[in-house]
Amino acid sequence: MIAALTLPVVLPARDREVTLRRAGEADLRAVVDLLADDPVSAARGDRASAEDEPLYRAALLEVLADPSNDLLVAEVDGDVVGTLQLTRIPGMARRGSARLLVEAVRVRSTLRSAGIGTALMRWVTDLAAPATGSSLVQLTSDNARADAHRFYERLGFAGSHRGFKYAVPSRPTSG
Repeated sequence: MIAALTLPVVLPARDREVTLRRAGEADLRAVVDLLADDPVSAARGDRASAEDEPLYRAALLEVLADPSNDLLVAEVDGDVVGTLQLTRIPGMARRGSARLLVEAVRVRSTLRSAGIGTALMRWVTDLAAPATGSSLVQLTSDNARADAHRFYERLGFAGSHRGFKYAVPSRPTSG
């Protein structure tokens, strides 16, 4: 939990209000469903299957226990419709600037283009970043997400860097 963030908060999003709050264990199913509701995530294995629940639960508990992280959920009328993860990263570059990393931004597919994502990201840039002492908000987005790229650019994000990932091969455990 990033202590500097004051939550919950109510955000205006077009024709509705969105409540943004910290996720808890009870939100696990809703967050996993949001990940699986995205074709790119689903292709990577986020399928919301019951057999994967222990993996997601362990990850959720680890995120919730890390003071540099926050997992947030967005609700409309008490129903979880969005999520995002924030990680504050202290740094040496840019004269010792901290960065706020935004990961796993998801809005329920039936509510995309309803202003919810814009409300969440405006809160990140306008309130969360300054509150955490971060001078830069950064995120990565899969090359396949052309619509998301246009969305982030519309919000003022610049595609200034090229990101790289390395998938660590799983190794058999010795027993």
